[in-house]
Amino acid sequence: MNSKYITTIRWKFMFAFLLSVLSGALLLMAGYQLVNFMIYLNPASESAPYSRILRWIINHIGSMPLMTAAGIISFLLFFFIYTRKVVLYLEEITKGIREITSSGMSHRIEVRTTDELGVLAENINEMAERLQHSIEEERKAVNAKNDLITGVSHDLRTPLTSVLGFLEYIEQDRCQEEAEIRYYVDIAYNKSLVLRKLIDDLFEYTRVNSGEYPLVMQRLDLKAFIRQLAEESVPELTKADMVYEIEDVADELWIEASPKELVRAYENLITNAIRYGRSGGKLEIGFSKKEKDAVVRISNFGERIAESDIPFIFERFYRAEKSRSQHTGGSGLGLAIAKSIIERHNGVIYVESTSLRTDFITRFPFFIES
Repeated sequence: MNSKYITTIRWKFMFAFLLSVLSGALLLMAGYQLVNFMIYLNPASESAPYSRILRWIINHIGSMPLMTAAGIISFLLFFFIYTRKVVLYLEEITKGIREITSSGMSHRIEVRTTDELGVLAENINEMAERLQHSIEEERKAVNAKNDLITGVSHDLRTPLTSVLGFLEYIEQDRCQEEAEIRYYVDIAYNKSLVLRKLIDDLFEYTRVNSGEYPLVMQRLDLKAFIRQLAEESVPELTKADMVYEIEDVADELWIEASPKELVRAYENLITNAIRYGRSGGKLEIGFSKKEKDAVVRISNFGERIAESDIPFIFERFYRAEKSRSQHTGGSGLGLAIAKSIIERHNGVIYVESTSLRTDFITRFPFFIES
């Protein structure tokens, strides 16, 4: 018989029942022999008070009803003793459930056995763990929503205030010359472009994170894909007095991806590298293989990212540049969008930064034909 099955509550109670019957029977036999000795086999006890009491009980009540009552009482006593641990553990689980519901999800029930009660305690602990995780996630979601509102309000208010200020200046006829009007209109126009870029990025971030739009996956040559994006970035690189170089130490890198989504992620990474790598004059793209992953590295040779900033670099509206400048810091959503898109492709992204270079590294599992 399976030993695992023997340790179940059903068998424990069955063993307790059998042991209680056996213990009760042994106790009755011992009691019967003792009473028999005290009344019939020991002549010296005939005149003793207890002997007369026992003889009266036997003669008026009967030995059979007496033994039956004694047997029931002894069975219940032994059954209570043998099942005491199980009952106490059940009470402990009940108390633990009350603790979890009253004092929060941090309380855990100790798993003492491998039977159904142990499994029940383990399942309750797992349920409490999941509920605690859900509560923490809900709290994080609320905080993230508040942070999102704060970030959007800050980034929208700054250029909008400038636009309204310049338009108000013009509307009040405070400009004396047409050149001055054109100058202020040009500033307002550029600020409006910043607003549109921020709103576009915000909608893109929301769309990517909502998961409402399924990815249309296909087999993709990652090397050819990135090379094409690099070529398309040449005008922007030229404007920043930069060039790009390819470091290729891999053969073919085939992955399963949605090109329409992935293009946005790498455009953001390349734009970020150009924005912060102007002083280095070069953008480097590396291809390699690590274990079962296709690896792409986007590197710039500008200023180092501080160690304190690296854990937060992919968070929305986070900028390593504390001034939150729209000219150099972007909308603060580009890297967050890139991370979300890459993770939707079962990939990972991380950053390494030294005084010489900053590498944004992405890894995707290889495409495996079924």
